[in-house]
Amino acid sequence: MPIDRKLLKDLEKRRDTAMKGGGEEKQKKRRDKGLMTARERLVHLFDENTFQEFGMHAQHSCKSFGMEKRKMPGDGVVTGTGYIDGRPVAAFAHDFTVGGGALGRIHAKKVCDIMDYAIKAGIPIVGVNDSGGARIQEGVDSLSGYGKIFFRNVQCSGLIPQVAIIAGPCAGGAAYSPALTDFLIMTRKNASMFICGPQVIEAATGEKAKLEQFATADAHASVSGNIHLIAEDDAHAIELAQTLLSYLPENNIDDAPHHLTESLSLDPIDRFNKIIPADPKTAFDVHEVIDALVDEDTFFEIMPDFAANLVTGFARIDGVVVGIVANQPKVKAGCLDIDASDKGARFVRVCNIYSIPLVTLVDVPGFFPGLSQERNGIIRHGAKMLFGYAASTVPKITVIMRKAYGGAYLAMCSSDLGADLVFAWPTAEIAVMGADGAVNIVFGKQIKESDDPDATRKELREAYRDEFASPYQAAANALITDVIDPDHTRGAVSLGLRTLLSKRETRPPKKHGNIPL
Repeated sequence: MPIDRKLLKDLEKRRDTAMKGGGEEKQKKRRDKGLMTARERLVHLFDENTFQEFGMHAQHSCKSFGMEKRKMPGDGVVTGTGYIDGRPVAAFAHDFTVGGGALGRIHAKKVCDIMDYAIKAGIPIVGVNDSGGARIQEGVDSLSGYGKIFFRNVQCSGLIPQVAIIAGPCAGGAAYSPALTDFLIMTRKNASMFICGPQVIEAATGEKAKLEQFATADAHASVSGNIHLIAEDDAHAIELAQTLLSYLPENNIDDAPHHLTESLSLDPIDRFNKIIPADPKTAFDVHEVIDALVDEDTFFEIMPDFAANLVTGFARIDGVVVGIVANQPKVKAGCLDIDASDKGARFVRVCNIYSIPLVTLVDVPGFFPGLSQERNGIIRHGAKMLFGYAASTVPKITVIMRKAYGGAYLAMCSSDLGADLVFAWPTAEIAVMGADGAVNIVFGKQIKESDDPDATRKELREAYRDEFASPYQAAANALITDVIDPDHTRGAVSLGLRTLLSKRETRPPKKHGNIPL
C-alpha cells in the first residue's frame, strides 16, 4: 500500500520549516550583510549534493521562561556529513537566525552526536561557530552541554583533524571549543572571539578596552596567536578549510594525502645560490627558499601573522605532503623567542599526529635575548621546540642554510633531536655561538694587547669559523648527513622523502610525555 500523501505532505512541510531556520526575513538580513546561513555554509563546504543532514527535526526541551511555546527549528544548529574533494567529512554550523544560535541541551546533543559519529567513522570534523553563547533559559544544562563538547574535542584531538571556523560571535565558554581544535579560521568582519567583553573587563579591572584590541581576527592572528588563518568572508573561510583539509589525512592511522609524481626533481635548480647573500649578516626572505624547494603554488602558510620570525606551513615536494618549519632572517634575525617556540612546537606536533613529514630550514642565531623573554619563561617555551621534535616519529629532514648556534641549533631539529637526514650548505655555521661573541670571550685580552686589534679580531674570527663552526667539522663528526651545493637542495630533500615514506619508528610504551606547558 502506498504511503499516505498526507504523511508525505507533512514531512515536506516540516522540512521546509527547518530549512527556513529562524525565518526568511532573518535569513535575508544575513545575506544583506554578506553572511551565509548555516545551511548555506555547509552546502558550500561540501561537494555538490553530498550533504546528509543529521537531526533536522530536533527541538529544544526547555519548559520554563516561556520557552515551552517557542519553536526553534533544529535547535539552532545544523549538523551532518558530506564529501570534500571526494573525501568524507563531518560538520556542524550554528544557526544564528534561531535564537541567536545559543546552546541548549538538544543543541549540544546534536553537536556531540556528530562528533561521536566522526570519531567512529574516522573522518575530520569542521565546526562553524556563530552563536550568542549559552542559552540562559536552560541554566546548568547549557553549561553541561559545553562540557560535553569540550570532552569530545579532547577525545578527537590526535585522532581526527578538527577545524573551527569563527564566522560570528564566539564569547565566554563557547571560545574554548575552537581553542581545543587543531586549526582556527576566523573571518575578518562580523566575527569576534573573547572570554570577557569590554564591560566585564572594565568592571573587574578598571581597564577600558575596545573589542578591536583583543577580539577581532586581526588581534587574534597577530597578537594573541589564538587563530591560524584570517578569512575575508564566509566563502573565503570555507575555501581555506577545504585547502587545509587537502593536506591532512582523514585520521591519525591513515597516511597523509600524498600525490606522488612518477619522477623526482633531481636536477640542480639555479635559484638557491642566488638567494643567499654574500654577507652572512645580510637578511634574506626564507619564503624564496621555500618557493624554490616545494612544488609550484603548494605552500600553504599557517599563522603567517604571528611570530613571523618562524615560518610554518604545509606544502608538497614532488607530490609528498610536508610540514615546513623555517627561520625567517628578515624578522628578529630568525631568532627563536617565546611566541615562535610555541608556534613551532604546536605545528611540529600536529604534523607528527597526522604522519606528515617535517622539513626544517635553519638560519638561527639563537634564542632571542632580553629581560622580558627570560622573565616570561623562554626556557619553558623554548623547551617545547626540543620536546616537539624529539617526540616526533615522522620523517624529519633538516637543511642548515647559514647560522645554527647554541641551543637553537638543537631546537631546529638537529640530528641529536632525531632528524633522519641533515644537509648543510657550505655557508652553514654550526657552533656554540657566533664567531664575534666567541672571539671576544676567548681572545678578548689577546685582541686588546695586539698591535692591530681589528686585524687580529678579523683573523681570529676567520680561524674560528674554519676550525669550530665549519659544516665540514660537523660532517667529520657524523652530525650531518652531507654538505651539499644549495642548488641540489630540492633533489636531496625529494629523494630523502621518498626513501623515508616507509619509516616506522616506535618508542617505549607510556601514557604520554609531559611537555613543558
